[in-house]
Amino acid sequence: MNMNKILDIAMEKDASDVHMICGNKPILRIARDLKEIEDMKELTEADMTEAYDYLVKGNVNKDEVYTTTKKLDISYEYKDIRLRVNISSSDEIPTCTLRIIKNELPPYESLGIPDVVRRMTYQPQGLILVTGKTNSGKSTTLNSMIDYINENQNKKILTLENPIEYKHHSKKSLIVQKEVGKGRDVLTFSDGVKNSLREDCDILVIGEIRDRTTMEAAIEMAESGHLVIGTLHTKSCAETIDRMINFYEVRDQASVKYLLSALLKLVVSQRLLKGTNEKLVLVPEVMVVDNIVAGIIRKDKLSVSEIEDAIQSNLEKGSIGLINSLAELFVEDKITLEQAKSQIEEKNQDILNRTIMQLKIKKSMRNN
Repeated sequence: MNMNKILDIAMEKDASDVHMICGNKPILRIARDLKEIEDMKELTEADMTEAYDYLVKGNVNKDEVYTTTKKLDISYEYKDIRLRVNISSSDEIPTCTLRIIKNELPPYESLGIPDVVRRMTYQPQGLILVTGKTNSGKSTTLNSMIDYINENQNKKILTLENPIEYKHHSKKSLIVQKEVGKGRDVLTFSDGVKNSLREDCDILVIGEIRDRTTMEAAIEMAESGHLVIGTLHTKSCAETIDRMINFYEVRDQASVKYLLSALLKLVVSQRLLKGTNEKLVLVPEVMVVDNIVAGIIRKDKLSVSEIEDAIQSNLEKGSIGLINSLAELFVEDKITLEQAKSQIEEKNQDILNRTIMQLKIKKSMRNN
């Protein structure tokens, strides 16, 4: 097995991920499709052990984490690229998934991120969340926001990541990046957030808010006059609110709802679809937290439909409903109607059709 050759082929074919699983040939993910490297043999148990040694490089702390937890998240550098590596276990044999991180972030304007997200980075304090499922482009959006702030604002930015993907260099801002994990810069996300209060940063970026302890620390940071930008693994803006509240016991939920309604400024929930040109297209849902949304968050029973209606009725302030995003991308011929319909529930199909008709009428009027 030749790891260097596998990585060279992945870079040459512009793959986003490399999958190495015993009994299979190395597999590349290219524009969402899985494709074997055909001229390579199936990987053996010995190959996977060799791949593990290649990636861990004899690091005692990393080896201990994998040995005790049967999983390991690390970064790895090959030639001039960075890789985000996950090693897990299947039938007691290492299994490796490598995400290839592009050297340069794509221009902010080219990503399809709504302009309200850029404007919200000028907030002096509060909480901004970028959410989505795995492989929805959260890391790219998050790092593009950091890069935009770095180029346009004079701030101290502290990031907590596991692992560090994009390496930022201070421009107009001062940037400090910390890797989270045993034997790295800070043990846990919550430890890093707590210590950031003493590091005189203006903006704190949390790579992943995954538990109550980190959520509480993020809220405390935002309360103390800082801007906090974080990510969560949720599939919609409404689900994001529900997830944050459910980090807490029922007896504590009323107080956390009050805090979130005051501190939360923006939630961006995103998806990636393969477009009609075979390239990935960003589908954003954006919730600007105004008085109406804040009032819904504070209610005893959280209503998903009320949040969705509030997003839809708040378009003039920058909110964007999922249906609007899908309809616009279809009218612009960037995705198919089938793709748009696959992203929403059956009950919302008529709303999608009406929105498409309205957008087509507007487009026709503009052209005439």
